[in-house]
Amino acid sequence: MHTRQEQLEQFDRLLTIMKELRQHCPWDREQTFESLRTLTIEETYELADAILKDDKQEITKELGDLLLHVVFYAEIGRETGDFDIYDVMYKLSEKLIYRHPHIYAAVDADDSTKVMQNWEDLKLKEKGGNKSVLSGVPMSLPALIKAHRIQDKARSVGFDWDEKEQVWDKVNEEFEELQAEIGKMDADKMEDEFGDLLFSIINAGRLYGINPENALERTNRKFIERFNYMESQTIAKGLDLKKMNLEELERYWQEAKNHKR
Repeated sequence: MHTRQEQLEQFDRLLTIMKELRQHCPWDREQTFESLRTLTIEETYELADAILKDDKQEITKELGDLLLHVVFYAEIGRETGDFDIYDVMYKLSEKLIYRHPHIYAAVDADDSTKVMQNWEDLKLKEKGGNKSVLSGVPMSLPALIKAHRIQDKARSVGFDWDEKEQVWDKVNEEFEELQAEIGKMDADKMEDEFGDLLFSIINAGRLYGINPENALERTNRKFIERFNYMESQTIAKGLDLKKMNLEELERYWQEAKNHKR
């Protein structure tokens, strides 16, 4: 691994390059906070994809791309006189120290649940911080991730089931309510009840330590892999998926499920 001095030298080199790009590259010079926003979101998803693939080389590359955006925003802030990379790092360091009193002060926290409880309590106390428990959840988050974060935030103030098994009564209740609305074929109410069912299932996942985003992505990838196998097998035999009946499709689907990768 590299020494601390080598790491600092590379970071300083990156800051210098970023400053030069802002001065001399037409594209970099034109960028603003707003123009970079969607690109930053894209880079975050690319990093998430690399993590799911457990591709260490790709993770390294995508972390670099994300770091580029951090120094890009900081350089724009320096040019406008609002802030620079020092302010970004200083505020982050101060926040980490403040929110980890079990490390930097005389506060006990012997498990991760207590650490998260302290974190949320301190966030609410910070001057200029979030006044509401749920106000710290970004509205632009994808709905599934947002639901998980909302439930986590609510849990931090004690709004949760006494026993995790109780959540299944709620899941069943929401399922029955959805079925009732499907029977009436009211599109608006069906969507509303479907959302309630999803929310309760996400809550169940949280209580059992299952990350809903990871779980759904795992199923997405599994479906894609099986469907691609089924498609390749039928093409090899000169068959057309669109012209096959459900029984035939099911036979190939079961074959795909049993196929050892």
